[in-house]
Amino acid sequence: MISDFLKYQAQTTPHPLALEVSHAKGSYIYDSNGKGHLDFVAGVSACSVGHTHPKLVQAIQEQTAKYMHVMVYGEYAQKPAIDYTKSLAALLPEGLDCTYLVNSGTEAIEGAMKLARRATGRHEIIAAHHAYHGNTMGSLSVMGYEDRKAAFRPLVPGVRFIHFNAFIELSQITEKTAAVLLETIQGGAGFICPNNGYLKAVKERCEAVGALLILDEIQPGFGRTGALFAFEHYQCVPHILVVGKGMAGGLPVGAFIASKPLMDLLQEKPSLGHITTFGGNPVIASACKATLEIIQEENLMAQTLEKEAFLRRKLQHPDIKEIRGKGLMLALILASPEKANELVLEASKNGLILFWLLFEKKAVRISPPLTISMDELEKGCDLILKILDKNTRTLN
Repeated sequence: MISDFLKYQAQTTPHPLALEVSHAKGSYIYDSNGKGHLDFVAGVSACSVGHTHPKLVQAIQEQTAKYMHVMVYGEYAQKPAIDYTKSLAALLPEGLDCTYLVNSGTEAIEGAMKLARRATGRHEIIAAHHAYHGNTMGSLSVMGYEDRKAAFRPLVPGVRFIHFNAFIELSQITEKTAAVLLETIQGGAGFICPNNGYLKAVKERCEAVGALLILDEIQPGFGRTGALFAFEHYQCVPHILVVGKGMAGGLPVGAFIASKPLMDLLQEKPSLGHITTFGGNPVIASACKATLEIIQEENLMAQTLEKEAFLRRKLQHPDIKEIRGKGLMLALILASPEKANELVLEASKNGLILFWLLFEKKAVRISPPLTISMDELEKGCDLILKILDKNTRTLN
């Protein structure tokens, strides 16, 4: 199977991990030999309620038996999408009450950028250095990492960059700016949290000049930081919220959320201001609703903060220089990229799934399912510490 995987399926790197997956359950992914691999990555924060959660599987199966795709987004009233977006509106602050469901986080970013330009009549988008918002052309244009986008230029014009957490640079947001687009917590940069008051200061500056604040919660959203959305930690409600990854428990989905008057602008001048065939798919929407209910019913957000505290206490080692992030969106910052690489690869050989971050090469991602148990966390941590001890002895 691996040879066919490498031959027929397009690859993103010359050396993929190439784990041959048989099945997955709870916090484990099983290979074709039946070996269980403890999942500390959750499909890069996507499998928020673990693998094959019974309630999630049931919701998908029940909806599949009723109907699947029936019409392009926005034309037919389909109960799964209506129920889900209504549930979201009840949990979000005023001004975030209308949801446009799409197929991925990057498409949601594209839609949010279009909405900001349509609403303001301006074209300038300000993003952050070392930002990551996806890989389609618009999202790539607001990626703050030149090495990853130089090969694909020219990109969407009118994008400028500021440094995340740099209050002094907020004056660059002007009457020419349509929107400021930020990750609530920077992901690829190394799980960088905003400094106290930073996001509020950005929003105040946006409102002073008539720009919109777009917050990208594709990764930290849906309980991963111990709140339903990370902006709740920082008392800053965006004008447009972008979500994805963990919202459907592992199925492909994204959304951008704004006020009803703002979202209505996509209906005219031109009509069909944003369209999608499969957005709002009833099976995906059913999975979204089930995932949201599991997060609430199983009290996963409060548990996430307890699990963060455990990980920070447990993962004490001379090679771990810092632990960044919040909740179960954590990055171990090691002494060098080589040490980070060794940890990920050695863990993979020993049945623990870790992963890298895009831009911070000294970082090792820890973003397990929110449903992971304390015993499973301890097992994974013990293996991490054992590998680091072994590598330290080898180097000495």
